[in-house]
Amino acid sequence: MEGIEQSLSHLHIAKRSSIKDSTAYILDIDVSKSVEEQNNQTIAILCSDKSIKLYRKETMTCLQEFNAHPAVLSGVRFSNSNHNLLYSACSDATVKLWDARVIGTGAVQVYNGYPSNVFISLDISCNDLVVCAGTEKVEDDSFLVFWDARYSSDTKSKEPLGVYSESHNDDVTQVRFHPTNPSLVASGSTDGLVNVFDINKDNEDDALTSTCNSDSSVNVIGWAGKDYKQVYCLTHDEGFCWWDLAQVDTEEPITLCKVEDMREKVSACPIDYLIGGLYLEKKDSLLLVGGSHSGNINLLNCDFERVTHLKALQGGHSATVRSFCWSVDDDSLLTGGEDAQLLLWKPKVKDSSPKKRDHQKMASSLQQSVRVHNTKSHSSGKKERAEC
Repeated sequence: MEGIEQSLSHLHIAKRSSIKDSTAYILDIDVSKSVEEQNNQTIAILCSDKSIKLYRKETMTCLQEFNAHPAVLSGVRFSNSNHNLLYSACSDATVKLWDARVIGTGAVQVYNGYPSNVFISLDISCNDLVVCAGTEKVEDDSFLVFWDARYSSDTKSKEPLGVYSESHNDDVTQVRFHPTNPSLVASGSTDGLVNVFDINKDNEDDALTSTCNSDSSVNVIGWAGKDYKQVYCLTHDEGFCWWDLAQVDTEEPITLCKVEDMREKVSACPIDYLIGGLYLEKKDSLLLVGGSHSGNINLLNCDFERVTHLKALQGGHSATVRSFCWSVDDDSLLTGGEDAQLLLWKPKVKDSSPKKRDHQKMASSLQQSVRVHNTKSHSSGKKERAEC
């Protein structure tokens, strides 16, 4: 714990960049993962104006923009092995593949869903072989759709490999592949469930290996723990749940921690909302990132019994922060929000760029509507839930 506090205590603003359209806000951030030189890393940000903008991390200068999407975007992810390729989901029933080397607005590959699909989440497996996207609920259907992710120059579009349609009964808000096992994928939904699948199995029933119930509407999910055998979720009402999948077939409870409202749990450190979570493998620590509508960011450390405030990042943003991305290579943090600012926080570096600007928008222009949570009880039927 002391090591975490010390490593985070030196975080300062190293660089900042402003979006030209000051009315746009940043919804999602990702950083290229596989590069020969760290200084060549590329940042991709997803903006509310239906565009994806690419920045060079070293200088925080904008490289290019993709804006060919006709509808709402959800999520942006770089390939794990090719830092020029990135994926985004769209509400027009497609996932698109972009190539940073190609100047222009067109996607190099289109992954087609079914006509009614409105994709709101996506991820790519750690071996870059499978793309999965989650849909909004349309009538009685919500889907996880899978494609062969590999780029094929001889065809512009690809059809699905298959779908899972029975395991969620509401919007699939998050999809996350296991960091090291390409056959495992977790999904979270506004139905309250976090499901884990082994996609090597022949059918959906056999593929569903674990079901965890948050008793709320799932906003963010992630993998944690040694060998990433744990999953956690953040809910739309600022709750937090943490489960140990290694306990599924034992007599031990799978719930490691459950907090109904993190704002009350860390009252000594005021937060208005949770932004996301982060597992630091080298330190075996799960961090949560919370924020205030004035732009402050707080880093929280979670263990099975308590949540501890580690670091407050102040003086950067002037409005609600909606996204972040941590780089393990240099222990840096990228944050973006409703003030149209992209900030790079690095250890032992002080800000030499202009001071933060006041945002010119009304308070919180991003109040995403969430379908009312289905209060019907869901349970894995295996373990008794325990609260911390």
